[in-house]
Amino acid sequence: MHTYRGSRPTLEAVAAHAGVSRATVSRVVNGGRGVRAEVREKVRHSVEELGYVPNSAARTLVTRRTGAVAVVIAEPESRVFADPFFAQQLRGISRELAGHDTQLLLMMLERQKDYARIGHYLSAGHVDGALMFSLHGDDPLPAMALHSGLPAVFGGRPGWPGAEDDEDLLYVDTDNRNGARQAVAHLQERGRRKIAVINGPLDQTSAVDRLLGYCDALGCALQDTDPSLVAQGDFTAEGGERAMARLLDSSPDLDAVFAGNDLMASGALRTLRARGLRVPADVAVVGYDDLEPAAWADPPLTTVRQDVEDMGTMMAELLLRRIGLTDETAKTAPLAPVVTPATLVVRESS
Repeated sequence: MHTYRGSRPTLEAVAAHAGVSRATVSRVVNGGRGVRAEVREKVRHSVEELGYVPNSAARTLVTRRTGAVAVVIAEPESRVFADPFFAQQLRGISRELAGHDTQLLLMMLERQKDYARIGHYLSAGHVDGALMFSLHGDDPLPAMALHSGLPAVFGGRPGWPGAEDDEDLLYVDTDNRNGARQAVAHLQERGRRKIAVINGPLDQTSAVDRLLGYCDALGCALQDTDPSLVAQGDFTAEGGERAMARLLDSSPDLDAVFAGNDLMASGALRTLRARGLRVPADVAVVGYDDLEPAAWADPPLTTVRQDVEDMGTMMAELLLRRIGLTDETAKTAPLAPVVTPATLVVRESS
């Protein structure tokens, strides 16, 4: 690779090096069409050889794109950085965006006033699109995305009014209801008869769907569940500890528990150990997610696997396609929501 001193290489220098016009170089650099594959490759080689770096401001004027995507997580920093679920999802998103020369801008919500800050930023033209996940109930983020005019893809089944009728809505989720059904059915097959559930926040569709899957396996309606066997958690290990304690206090003879994610399951294991109960001899435990800590738990945790990193990749793929930053083959495929399968992973805790 050549090293140039002084001013950086220009578009004209790349054109001269590649033996093509300046307009051709501009089309290749800015992702335009109408350039033969061999010419495009020649230009790319010259760009690399000369070390040419496009002027981002000029490129934005030409393409009307910023080269950045906002990733909005509707959780505080303390939750995002403590939960490996978010790290896995961000890894998949980041890798896919980087492969299309697109930057990731991470935004989180600490306080109510952050909504105004994020809404203003999205509407100001700083990004080409938005990925939003971990939404709660009547979260204003979907309306903000709509108001900004930005393409958006959501993580998790949308639960706000009118979402089911919106044919343009894109999201990626796992089959939470079936995954929970598998977890509880597994406990039943192991001879467990008094199965409790530690559920996530019911203002999130994933938690609702997992609770419904628990009910499906037990063969009862939601309103007919035994309240002494249902405890509310918050998708954290500490929440799982507290919920497990409440369950043991209200139903000390329970013999199994399904926790709505692995962090709550790990918290449940701590409480069971503190109460002198053996897992799985006295109480069997199943979690949900199959992130790395599940295999490190003591005992290793039976859990429902969802491919969190791949779900992040899919979210980014859908958004890039909607923006128009994918290859010609991908552009012809229909854009539609994606629901991935959930699979039970059996380990020692059950």
